[in-house]
Amino acid sequence: MKTFVLSGTHLPDRDGAWDIAVASGRVAGIERHIPSDARVAADGMLAFPGFCEAHIHLDKALILDRCDMCAPSLASAVTETARVKAEASEQDVYERAARVIEMAILQGTTLMRSFVELDPRAGTRGFDALMRLKRDYAWAVEIQICAFAQEGLSNEPKTEPLLVHALENGADLVGGCPYRDPDPRGHVRRILDLAESFGTHADFHVDFDLDPDGSDLPAIAAETERRGMQGRVVVGHATKLSAMTLKAVDRTGRMLADAGIGVVALPSTDLFLTGREAERLVPRGLAPLERLAAAGVQTALASNNIQNPFTPYGDANALRMANLYANLAHLASDAELATCFDRVAGGAAALIGRPRALTVGAPADIVLLDASEPAAAVRGLAEPRAGWRNGTQTFRRPEARLMRPGGARDEPGDQYR
Repeated sequence: MKTFVLSGTHLPDRDGAWDIAVASGRVAGIERHIPSDARVAADGMLAFPGFCEAHIHLDKALILDRCDMCAPSLASAVTETARVKAEASEQDVYERAARVIEMAILQGTTLMRSFVELDPRAGTRGFDALMRLKRDYAWAVEIQICAFAQEGLSNEPKTEPLLVHALENGADLVGGCPYRDPDPRGHVRRILDLAESFGTHADFHVDFDLDPDGSDLPAIAAETERRGMQGRVVVGHATKLSAMTLKAVDRTGRMLADAGIGVVALPSTDLFLTGREAERLVPRGLAPLERLAAAGVQTALASNNIQNPFTPYGDANALRMANLYANLAHLASDAELATCFDRVAGGAAALIGRPRALTVGAPADIVLLDASEPAAAVRGLAEPRAGWRNGTQTFRRPEARLMRPGGARDEPGDQYR
C-alpha cells in the first residue's frame, strides 16, 4: 500500500486547509502541514469518506429496453419488473448491476445498501449475482445486501425459505414490503422474526402512496420497540407522510424517533410514481424529512432505481438526489444544504449502521469533490475528481477544460495518480 499525503484539502467539519497522511491503508494524520516526499495536491477540494447509497436496487437496474412504459404507475412498475426478473439469468443481473456499480464509483460512492428480490420466480439468481459483485468490487465500494421480499410473504409461501437461504449464505440484512402483502402486519412480524433470528438489521419499503390513512409505520414501530431493535430498522419511501397534517407528521416523527427507525426518501422514484391522478397542482409526494429530523429521526436520501419502470433515468449520482431534494423541499441556506449533503454521505452511512469519518486511524476511504464545502457541493453538483479505498486509488476524473480559439487550450489536470 502506498504512503502519501493529500495536501490542501478542505474537510466538512474543519475550517481552512488540511493535509491528510495515508499509510498502510489508513488515515495516519490530519494536520495543517505534513512533510512528505509523496504529496498529492488537492487544491482546496473537499475530502470526505465518499457517498453512501442507502437504498438502491442493483438487481433490477437498466431494464427499460425490456419494459412497457406506455402506462407508468406503481402497479405497472411492479408487474413489468416481475416479468423481467423471472427471465433474467444470474449473468444478466451481474452485468447490469456491475454497470451501475461502476457508475456509482465514478460518482464518488464508497458504500451502498442494495436490495435483492427473492421469490419463486427470481429464485436466488439475483442474490448469487450480487454476492459475486460484492466480492469483485470490494476494492472500490462496500456493498450491503438486503434479502428482500418484494412480492409479499403470506401470499408467497415459498419466499421465506429463500430469504433464510440468503441470510445463511452472506446476506447482510433482510427486508420486506408490507403494502404488497394481504397481511401487512403479519409481513412486518415475519421479517423482524428473521432479523432477530439472524441478528441483522431490517429495511422496509412502506407507505408508498398519498393516502394519509392506513399507515404501516405504527405496526413497524410497535414491533421494533417490543423486540428492542431500536437503531436496527429503516424504512424507505414513506410518501404517505406528505399527505398527512403537520400534527400527524410530528406525532409520527416522535413515534419513529422513539423506536429508533430511520427514514430514506427516494426523490426520483417518489416524484415519478406518485401524484399521477392529480389534474393540477401535482403533489411532490416526498417524505417531509425536515420535520422528521426535527423530531429526532435519522434521515437519508438515495437513488432507489436506475433506469427501470420505477425510475426511468439516473446515473447513480447520490449528490444529484441531494440537489433534487433540496430544490423540492425549498431548502436554500448553507446549513440546510449541508444537511442534504450529510443525507447522502455520513448521515446515510450511519443510518445503515456503517458510520464513517475522516479521523486518524480510520480506513483511508477518501473522495475529493470539486467544491470547498458541502453546501457548495450540493448547490453546484460538484464533480468528484478522485477516490481511494483503504488507501488505494480507485478512480480519477480530470477536470474538463475549454479548447480556446487561436490554439490556446487548458490542459486537464492529471495530478490524482
